[in-house]
Amino acid sequence: MAKTEHRMTIHDSGWQFSTLPALVARAAEVYGNDPAIEDGGTKLSFVEFDQLRRKIAKAFMASGIEKGDRVMIWSPNTWKWFAAAMGLVSAGGVLIPTSTRFKGSEVHDLASRSGARMLLSCGEFLGKYYPEMLSPETRGLLKEIVVFDGAKETETPWDEFIARGETISDEALAEREASIGPDDMCDMLFTSGTTGYPKGVMYRHLQCLRTIDAWATRVGVQRGDRLLVIPPFFHAFGYRSGAIVSIMRGATLIPHLTYDADEILKRVENEKISVIPGPPTIFHGMLQHPELEKFDRSSLRLGVTGGAVVPSTLIRRMRETLGFEGVVNGYGLTECGGYGTMCSADDPDDVIANTAGKPFPDTEVRIMDADGNLLPDGEAGEVVIRGYLTMNGYFNDPEGTAKTIDKNGWLHTGDIGYFDENGNLRIEDRVKDLYICGGFNCYPAEIERLMSAHPAVGQIAVIGIPDERMGEVGKAYVVLRPGTSATAEELIGWARENIANYKVPRYVEFMDALPTSVQGKVQKDVLRAMNK
Repeated sequence: MAKTEHRMTIHDSGWQFSTLPALVARAAEVYGNDPAIEDGGTKLSFVEFDQLRRKIAKAFMASGIEKGDRVMIWSPNTWKWFAAAMGLVSAGGVLIPTSTRFKGSEVHDLASRSGARMLLSCGEFLGKYYPEMLSPETRGLLKEIVVFDGAKETETPWDEFIARGETISDEALAEREASIGPDDMCDMLFTSGTTGYPKGVMYRHLQCLRTIDAWATRVGVQRGDRLLVIPPFFHAFGYRSGAIVSIMRGATLIPHLTYDADEILKRVENEKISVIPGPPTIFHGMLQHPELEKFDRSSLRLGVTGGAVVPSTLIRRMRETLGFEGVVNGYGLTECGGYGTMCSADDPDDVIANTAGKPFPDTEVRIMDADGNLLPDGEAGEVVIRGYLTMNGYFNDPEGTAKTIDKNGWLHTGDIGYFDENGNLRIEDRVKDLYICGGFNCYPAEIERLMSAHPAVGQIAVIGIPDERMGEVGKAYVVLRPGTSATAEELIGWARENIANYKVPRYVEFMDALPTSVQGKVQKDVLRAMNK
């Protein structure tokens, strides 16, 4: 089959590429000996990183990985994770990032449904040797298990894996890379599975690069930035908006293992971090630190958030309290590569605080009603997306794909929103999070935004719970700001004075911390389960 001849031009460099291996190779030429990755004692320039991903690509080829073969990586954020990923796609393999929260049975399900041939894993992490969680049945599905550090006799050590690549010539690698086209699949990120079993979102080389470039241009990531990547690499936010964008823009990638506000603030001070991408909970945690003012935060330039409805209070506090020069907010989902709409770095504060910005160039984002009619600006309905950023479907799931992408090519997000008079998207909530109180539609995200204006509210999550008289009523889970106090009665009374009566939560429960996924999103299903 003839390869597609599409090429794309990087916004600020003027160089072209169509695949991930071409990106890394060209980044080495453009950015040279600038620092590409810093991870503890490991420091790699762009030239050194390109040399390393070539060695790893040869190792995959020597291990029998053919173009199109699927390989899982099951590890927290480290330089080896990203180097392995770029080596894999350079050998024509398809990356399957695997959550470190997964247990053995979940990894088995992923391996079985994806048809993965190989697994790369961490060794000891959080007190567990990860490969020991795998059943004999899972091991039987996999050709090999490579362990990054501390491999036991039943697995292949990383260094041994790398060394086997010496049997592959430069010419053989060049031939393999030449066979990889822009429309070939580069990865499958599996959805979180909150609405059923996780689904494998198929994504291709060119659409991945084109989407990341549009995002990086919109938010303003620059050469020389130092990105502390806290969201896990197995999630689109960490992998694309952290790792790949660093290679693309000439920034330094600084992986972070586990979320801890104290450790993050220390790294900001000691490693002169300039950019932090992440969901709102990361910034909430930093703001909640009782000794925030003792840390030097003067290096912070850009805070990039999204992945949830973001209260305007948080945007203001990121600027005024954390000291970010710029803050941008956006909206996206895995089925669109992790993207959708985004504010610009030079948007006014009120736009950044209250909207998810505008669609990317050459993409369509519209609002649709339940009957499939597109709605005018100002009317709320389901957000639908069409364009180069939408997935190529769910792997081996044509029925699920057809339910998500309609016959006209619109991808249905399941999110409620509307466009304001300036063409900026405002997200109201998830369809499934909506609850109906006394006949009125209640959007928890809106209530969370409104109640976040209370001076004692540090973080809040609202759910609907059954009520015999009203059908459903709201319940708010609240984490107080350090040094403040409030009672449930006080918060409810304040809400009655500032919010429409039907939106006022009937109950308030205080927590030390909200339950969150490893991606940093509040787990409302956990909160709902507490009320059954």
